[in-house]
Amino acid sequence: MSTKFVLPVKLMFLAASLLSTLAFGQTSGARLKDIASVKGVRENILIGYGVVVGLKGTGDSSADVTARSLGKLFSKLGLDVNKNEKINSKNAAAVIVTAKLPPFARSGVQIDITVSSIGDAASLEGGVLLVTPLRAGDQQIYAVAQGPVTLGMLADGKATFPTVGRIVSGATIEKDVDTNFAGKKSFRLSLSNPDFTTAARLVSLVNAELGGKFASARDSATVDVVVPFNYDGNTVELMARIENIRVVVDSKAKVVLNERTGTVVMGDRVSITPVTIAHGDLSISVKGGNPKGDRLNELKGATVSDLVKLLNTLGVQPKDLTAIFQTIKATGALQAELELL
Repeated sequence: MSTKFVLPVKLMFLAASLLSTLAFGQTSGARLKDIASVKGVRENILIGYGVVVGLKGTGDSSADVTARSLGKLFSKLGLDVNKNEKINSKNAAAVIVTAKLPPFARSGVQIDITVSSIGDAASLEGGVLLVTPLRAGDQQIYAVAQGPVTLGMLADGKATFPTVGRIVSGATIEKDVDTNFAGKKSFRLSLSNPDFTTAARLVSLVNAELGGKFASARDSATVDVVVPFNYDGNTVELMARIENIRVVVDSKAKVVLNERTGTVVMGDRVSITPVTIAHGDLSISVKGGNPKGDRLNELKGATVSDLVKLLNTLGVQPKDLTAIFQTIKATGALQAELELL
């Protein structure tokens, strides 16, 4: 080719690394806890509206919502404020406060929160969040937040995003999440990546571990487990026993291509059926699994790994790499799902 543009070294390294990892995984497998979750055992999103004060003239300039909030705050504090009087202060900013309520959360536990400006404040640096109740989707208050806002800083001392900050342990949980997991008679496992083969293997391994038919697959993503009588009232111990079972995870063949960098990551089952392509002045011939330069781009039984290595050697640019893979996929010759980032 006339232009030699060598793709990142990680192009082939990632492919080789992934293949070796998958090969190892076929022997040892992944833990159940890493590929599935228990239905109902998850984080919940909390949200609230609050006001950050103490800013050095970088707050909201004329936001009505901030002015009304300050007016209500002063009234609650016993200050007589005229309802028609507009309170403007560039030392305060209206914010949305978000947090994640962990599963089995208990009253008194502290969690981190994120504070985001909703007005025209220039920066939340040095501000303090006033007491803010946080609600879940059921509109119940589960936590109360307050504290000094911290911004992420660059090496030169400037904030990366001055209108978004965090408060570590900035909210205290006020209401328990009512879940009696230990008393469950059954529970459901949801696979992160649905696959019929993986689900069937998981069922077999759980039943073998428990010595009976306690697990059954409803579909490619769902496995139901009945709690054995000897674990009645102690589902936690049962889950601790089976969550470390190792399962050989199966998956569809897939190729992920980052068209900006030319990086390609693939599994070990990806293959290309015989196909003939032409792309500019690029010439490739793959015969018997050994790719060689030729005037005609002919691929016979080659793997994607073979093709990627050859394209990398020829100095193919990322945009050409994307076009080639899209063309091969369009003809049906790429026996895998193609995902472009």
